[in-house]
Amino acid sequence: MRTTTGWQSDDRSTALTRATIERRDLRADDLAVRVDYCGVCHSDLHSVHGLTGKPTAGLVPGHEFTGTVTAVGTAVTGFAPGDAVAVGTIVDSCGDCPMCRAGQENFCHEGAVSTYGGTDRVDGTPTLGGYSREYVLRDRFAYHLPDGLDPAGAAPLMCAGITVWEPLRALAVGSGSRVAVVGLGGLGHLAVKLAASLGAEVTVLSRTPGKADDARGLGAADLLVTTDASQLAAARDRFDLVLDTVSAPHDLSPLLRTVALNGTLSVLGLPVETPVKIMELTFGRKHLSSSGTGGRLHTAELLAYCAEHGITADIELLPSARVEEALNRLERGDVRYRFVLDLSDLG
Repeated sequence: MRTTTGWQSDDRSTALTRATIERRDLRADDLAVRVDYCGVCHSDLHSVHGLTGKPTAGLVPGHEFTGTVTAVGTAVTGFAPGDAVAVGTIVDSCGDCPMCRAGQENFCHEGAVSTYGGTDRVDGTPTLGGYSREYVLRDRFAYHLPDGLDPAGAAPLMCAGITVWEPLRALAVGSGSRVAVVGLGGLGHLAVKLAASLGAEVTVLSRTPGKADDARGLGAADLLVTTDASQLAAARDRFDLVLDTVSAPHDLSPLLRTVALNGTLSVLGLPVETPVKIMELTFGRKHLSSSGTGGRLHTAELLAYCAEHGITADIELLPSARVEEALNRLERGDVRYRFVLDLSDLG
């Protein structure tokens, strides 16, 4: 076994402990990656608190990171030591089911192996995440980091970015599309950047009117205040696609009323409770959808697109020793717009 250092939680507390953790010896198709930068996702916080069903004992979070290949297995031909890479939320899948064959490993019928809190398909050990100095994974689930993308700002593309990119591409958003983004956090700010770059007219829906300037700076044309009933009423049947990035429980009915005829509300924040009134879908033949993360096809596409268009996340970079601060501030919503941990302080 290989050993490395990471940040581990055992008591559902954000006070993670620096610990020595084990990684497997490289299999023939494995890479060893020195983790340089890892984003802090809201699902990391949920996992630490035991809200996602992942085991909390010995949990090492982190599933959006960039780094450098340090070693390769004997069968690896597409990577070499020194290559800059990016890794996302999935590190393995069956490879044979219809979803995997379609490049949608995130929907693998046998269950994709998550970067942390999952179970390795070969030896049954739990996966430990990117809040660590080294990660070992199958080469198929690592991606070359394109030249020109800042590795710290690119790390959140591997979860927040791909999560919003998949519905944008699935629904063919482009010039003339009217897109609303609910919530201007880690997912939301990337949704605005990506939708606007695709040519859509983007509106941010937020409880905070003070975010209007930020929204426009990211590429939005407007911001509507969701606590203002008159503003929501004026937006009835307006948007072809509403990307809901809010992770807290909330009523979907006011959002569905803003969806246009045959339009879609895509719930991406995965709140624990999402009450839905079916009649809100009936009037306007509206569609309610959701998705999580992305497969290999769209993830590679996203990285290439972001490199071409100069898109990365707006981040606050912290040394990994301040991980507790990052998690606590994230819980309060005190971040613009994504925390990224610098793992170099782990040695």
